[in-house]
This record gives sequence, C-alpha cells and structure tokens, in this order.
Amino acid sequence: MARVFVYGTLKKGQPNYKHMINTAKGLAKFQGRGRTVEKYPLVIAGKYNIPYMLNIPGTGHHVAGEIYSVDEQMLQFLDEFEGCPDMYQRTLMRIQVVEWEGKGGAGEARAAADGVLECFVYSTATYPPEWVGLPYYDSYDSSGKHGLSYVLRESR
Repeated sequence: MARVFVYGTLKKGQPNYKHMINTAKGLAKFQGRGRTVEKYPLVIAGKYNIPYMLNIPGTGHHVAGEIYSVDEQMLQFLDEFEGCPDMYQRTLMRIQVVEWEGKGGAGEARAAADGVLECFVYSTATYPPEWVGLPYYDSYDSSGKHGLSYVLRESR
C-alpha cells in the first residue's frame, strides 16, 4: 500500500471523489487529513478550472487535503487519471497530519517524527508561466468563493 495526499477534486464531497470509492479501480482507504509541511501555490487554472499544486516549494500556502492508503491498482488508476507524468507528476512530499483516522489511531501518525508522513502528491512542474500569477489557495472546494466551477471530464 502507498500513501497518497489529495488536495483537489478527489477529496470527499468533491466532483471526482467517486473514483476514490470505486473498488473496480482499486482500493483507497481514507486515513486522515493533513497539510503540506512546505508551502506550495495551489491555483485553479485552465478552461476547465482544474486545481493544480505548482511544484514551487516555499511559495504559497500550506495546502490542506486528505491522506489515503491506496493499493497498486488504485495508484495506477490515479497515475492515468492525473495524466502522469505529462500534466501532473507524482512526487513524494512531507505531509503534516492534522487529524488521523487510520488503523491504530494516532499511533501510526505519531510514529512518524512530529506527525509528518511522506505521501505521494500529484503536483506539476509542467505549467504555463502565467499560472504563477494566479491567486493561491490553501485549500480547494469546487464550489468555493472563487466562483470557478470545475468542469467534469464527461462535460468537456
């Protein structure tokens, strides 16, 4: 099993969460909530209003999201879904655990130094330079105050 941190449309209550709970695509078990240890710019970009975490450590905000434990089948699905490695790249990032529901309670999270876990994150280093000038968010909600409605793939 691998740990994946999701910050956008794959979170609970967001438009693509249905994929995280579709066992035909593999297994994804919610473990808890967290935020990036380093700051990153989280932007909403493109004509479909897609959330992107730009791989520019030290810029932006500590991005909030959810931590999942996923099997190899789900990891492969997520790689395809996220257009890896062209659109997003799957990289290891340090995630501070904010709330833990995983097996063993907080014990596993505490076992990591200061509640910090390494998780795979789909961020991008392949983005148009103008995206750096977009507003930065610390968390994503497809129906947030930003007014930028996410366009589902089936509607594109």
